[in-house]
Amino acid sequence: MEISFDPVSNETAALFGLADSLQGKSVLEIGCGDGRLTWRYASGAARVVGIDPNDEKVAKAIQDTPASLAGTVEFLASDLSQFTQTRPSEPFDLAILSWSL
Repeated sequence: MEISFDPVSNETAALFGLADSLQGKSVLEIGCGDGRLTWRYASGAARVVGIDPNDEKVAKAIQDTPASLAGTVEFLASDLSQFTQTRPSEPFDLAILSWSL
């Protein structure tokens, strides 16, 4: 069986619908996985912190980070509970969740 992520581009359309609201904002992406969605919006954000509890996926996201986003995007192997305990007062303008519930 083949698994296809977002075959009708609903996630992408939703992200592009948010594009104006992401401009210059600080974004927390919960459940970033390997960064497959991060690359679609991060260039418009001021800063993106992507968290995911899967160490291997986060390592891939870090490895695949385009050089142009190196100062904008940070990936951490962490779940939301751990993240809020280690960085409790870090401000974000908005949070994005996809396939994270």
